[in-house]
Amino acid sequence: MGWALATTVAGVAAVCAAASVAACNDTGGAPFRGVDGGDPARGVRALGTYGCGSCHMIPGVDGAKGTVGPPLTAFGRRTYVAGLLPNTQENLVRWIERPQAVSPGNAMPNLGVTERDARDIAAYLYTLH
Repeated sequence: MGWALATTVAGVAAVCAAASVAACNDTGGAPFRGVDGGDPARGVRALGTYGCGSCHMIPGVDGAKGTVGPPLTAFGRRTYVAGLLPNTQENLVRWIERPQAVSPGNAMPNLGVTERDARDIAAYLYTLH
């Protein structure tokens, strides 16, 4: 391999490494997912207010040890919301607000979650890695 080719390959590798670090946060390489208008501190309180822990195990939420729904541990690393939708902020907020509209007849009830509370809950869930 010539000097110019080796230098180019090394440069491309350095750029790729820098880009991959920039695309990750400091939680073990999971992609960062912020939520526009969402506040994780309000979200953890909203999870308690709506009683989400009666069905889900949720780290950081007092008494959230439910086993009816799936545990929400490492939610920030998940690819899908409810096994149906790509895990994007828009899909997660929509699911939290109106799960029966997204998938009629599923086990998660509509709880009357406001859009602001749904954004806050989503923001908190994305902190779970």
